[in-house]
Amino acid sequence: MTPPDTAHTAHPDPAPKDHVARIQAAWRQERPDLDVAPQGVIGRLHRIATLLTQELCTVYGRYDLSEGEFDVLAALRRAGAPFERAPGELAAHTMVTTGAITKRIDRLERGGLVARRRATGDGRGRVVALTDAGRALFDRAFTDHIRNEHRLLAALPPSEAATLEHLLTSWLAQLEPPVPAPERNRP
Repeated sequence: MTPPDTAHTAHPDPAPKDHVARIQAAWRQERPDLDVAPQGVIGRLHRIATLLTQELCTVYGRYDLSEGEFDVLAALRRAGAPFERAPGELAAHTMVTTGAITKRIDRLERGGLVARRRATGDGRGRVVALTDAGRALFDRAFTDHIRNEHRLLAALPPSEAATLEHLLTSWLAQLEPPVPAPERNRP
């Protein structure tokens, strides 16, 4: 017996593909007066960010670091030798408050990964520096972190990843306040 020809048979729309599509479908039913199309982008970006954060934090956890602590160590490591910054600088380079930075530094200092000291030339100022142990741990963690990011991005073909990077860069430039130009020392 020949199977029936289903190529031209009308089928109902398949079930929505993901959580966001199901939410949009429900809102289209409940509020047909609203265009919920932005949820297709914003909702998916939000869900992707949540899922990516979970994946990234798994790597940080292998080194007994929280996401925020990893961020502080990264800001210190990016500073270059001698791998130190003032607490206010750390706050600016991690986009959190100085109060939040203090809590992170406290834990990192207890773990022997950073040390506080007086700033050279300013007895009132303080700096936070990576210790040798902190630098060694961070370098291992960062290597794993980058490997993990490559793994996560490998789900997209390189051309799509490049397009996505371009689109997100353009959109972020519209949403994020401009970064002030670095102050230059004047003679």
